[in-house]
Amino acid sequence: MEIDPLPNGSGSNAATSPETAATTTAITVTSNTAPSSKLSHLTESLKLEHQFLRVPFEHFKKTIRTNHRTVEKEVSAVISSVTDVADSDEISKDDAILSLTSLVSRLQGIKRKLEEGSHAENLQAHRCRARLDHLDSADAENLSEWNNVRLKRVLVDYMSRMSYYDSAMKLAESSNIQELVDIDVFQEAKKVIDGLRNQEVGPALAWCADNKSRLKKSKSKFEFQLRLQEFVELVRAENYMRAISYARRYLSPWGATHLKEFQRVMATLAVRSHTECAKYKVLFEPKQWDFLVDQFKQEFCRLYGMTLEPLLLIYLQVGLSALKTPYCYEDDCTKEDPLSQDSFRKLAMPLPYSKQHHSKLVCYITKELMDTENPPQVLPNGYVYSTKALKEMAEKNNGKITCPRTGLVCSYSDLVKAYIS
Repeated sequence: MEIDPLPNGSGSNAATSPETAATTTAITVTSNTAPSSKLSHLTESLKLEHQFLRVPFEHFKKTIRTNHRTVEKEVSAVISSVTDVADSDEISKDDAILSLTSLVSRLQGIKRKLEEGSHAENLQAHRCRARLDHLDSADAENLSEWNNVRLKRVLVDYMSRMSYYDSAMKLAESSNIQELVDIDVFQEAKKVIDGLRNQEVGPALAWCADNKSRLKKSKSKFEFQLRLQEFVELVRAENYMRAISYARRYLSPWGATHLKEFQRVMATLAVRSHTECAKYKVLFEPKQWDFLVDQFKQEFCRLYGMTLEPLLLIYLQVGLSALKTPYCYEDDCTKEDPLSQDSFRKLAMPLPYSKQHHSKLVCYITKELMDTENPPQVLPNGYVYSTKALKEMAEKNNGKITCPRTGLVCSYSDLVKAYIS
């Protein structure tokens, strides 16, 4: 499922309790032993794991609802059949036996469906438990390893959204994190997206029917937009009588809440598909299908509590926003700055500049901050490096310093200490 960058979605509160519980548990485990800096880092890391718990939780609820509807429908049909047989006074013995045999077969079918549904629910519950245990295992001692697993999860999330399912699956299997990623959820969405790109609304309408109550609760108009597009295709095919019948059956119920859009699309019966009027011509353009794809992606992510942007882009934007300064866009920007690359500049374009109250000096050699504990030293050629880096270099070269940028060789005694005010 390829999901283009969009503004971040807002999840509901459905998974707040389990996420909060997992976060609190993990923090409690480490609070007694972890240094304050590492503990703070861990706490901030766990705050970003909303989607990690929300997706399997929503999938679990959906599986329960689907199984409940299926069983309820089957059991109602069986009870109705039994009632019909019991109330019939003229049914023969052979017919009664045949009816009961049919009911027994149907009950056996219900039993199989219950077993399959129970197995699916157990799998989803196990996945939720595995993710809670993963969050609970985070502590300051294994934070580096835990972050490494999170990086792999973020990469799998990105590849799944970009439709690289085989690569995502191989990475998940090689890292043994199958229960910590949501490849199957994205594969479910791929069927709908492929259908829309082939200009077929059937899979999308089936998805809307499966999630009707959730979409209605969120006041989604995605199904209405699908119906509008199907009506437009009938008009394009010049099947006007069928289009009118379709509108009466599927569009008129939406008239009370979406009257203007309903009136606009009905006007296409008069202006036809070859119209040059921009207001109606746009309804027949191929980009309407792209709009439906984007709309589905938003509804799908909102339904599962996902971010609309891939997590990888979100994390990159967070990091770039901390590095972005006006200097990054100048021609003489140092190559060590990530924002010297066009791809990162494009990604950081809508981000605010980093708020810097004071200038910071970073050593060219060690990439460490130069401060009162590690003061800067000036070489005879004017280049500045940290005391730590120059001392290490002098110790390895019998007191000689070589400037890594110009090649100048001098003695450690030739350096001049710079003061920061």
